[in-house]
Amino acid sequence: MSLLPTMLERIARARVDLRMGLPVILTTGDTAILAIAVESLTPERLADLRGLGPVALALTARRATTLKARVYDDDLARVEVPIDADLSWLQSLADPADDLAAPMKGPLTSLRSGEASLPRLALALVKSARLLPSAAYVDLQDAGSFALKHDLTLLPRSTAEPLLNQSSPLHPVAAARLPVEAAKAGRLHIFRPEDGGEEHYAIEIGRPDRDKPVLARLHSACFTGDVLGSLKCDCGPQLRGALGQMGQDGAGVLLYLNQEGRGIGLANKMRAYSLQDQGFDTVEANHRLGFEDDERDFRLGASILRELGFSSVRLMTNNPGKIAMMEKTGISVEERVPLKVGENEFNRHYLATKAAKSGHML
Repeated sequence: MSLLPTMLERIARARVDLRMGLPVILTTGDTAILAIAVESLTPERLADLRGLGPVALALTARRATTLKARVYDDDLARVEVPIDADLSWLQSLADPADDLAAPMKGPLTSLRSGEASLPRLALALVKSARLLPSAAYVDLQDAGSFALKHDLTLLPRSTAEPLLNQSSPLHPVAAARLPVEAAKAGRLHIFRPEDGGEEHYAIEIGRPDRDKPVLARLHSACFTGDVLGSLKCDCGPQLRGALGQMGQDGAGVLLYLNQEGRGIGLANKMRAYSLQDQGFDTVEANHRLGFEDDERDFRLGASILRELGFSSVRLMTNNPGKIAMMEKTGISVEERVPLKVGENEFNRHYLATKAAKSGHML
């Protein structure tokens, strides 16, 4: 029946559930877990989890390494939650805000046996919900009956995991003429992903020839830099510089992707900023939070370019990762156009870290 939710829609529902503090049920074969994001966990629901059995905590390998917890499952650690551990203990493992003030979190006991694929799926879901990448979980019997009784979202790993690893298809929903400071001949296109995520935009300057490489930039949303004029990054100057160059050339397309904070979301970006205030650089801060250096999906940009009719670009970027992803997804990068603007006393160390640790060509 077409009124039933598809697996993609059930994944979107699970993200919302996790953000609101509801658990989700994940299954593979005859095995199931009930998982909930630590960030939105309450004392009452922690007690309910304990009523179902021993509680474990799934952490990314990045976060586990910071906590000196043993990693037996490559990209994650499964940590036993002591029976007397309260919610603040779990939160201190998930959130590095007090790591320097209270560095001794353990001893932590990591699980070696048992199923790791479901905790891994739980972490992927929590990440996609832009929450701290940590999940408390318990093993569950009769998952289907439990889901029906408690009205909870159930996701089979076999069908959910491939969709989480894919880039969601984008569809054009609206476009209109939009004169901007950089060029009176501007046009804004709105693209909506099938997975229920945030919309992404393309700002077309002039009338770019689809048969020639277009001057293009993939720009990730940066509320602090683009809107507030933050001096901690170079995003605002890059946005305005790219549009200005396109205006001078008379044609170009800027893809504005809603992937704040290199894909971790604004709240986690502010957490990373707080860690930077404690002395960590931008990469170290992301790792302490449990994220990779960069969690963005640049495939979205390639999808928009193809939808607009472009197959080759002159890419305005300092990031070799963007070039590699464009080429990998079938968009030919005919030229890299450097975009070196916005350095100041507040972001000099940040830019140097991007060059040294992320390979940016600055």
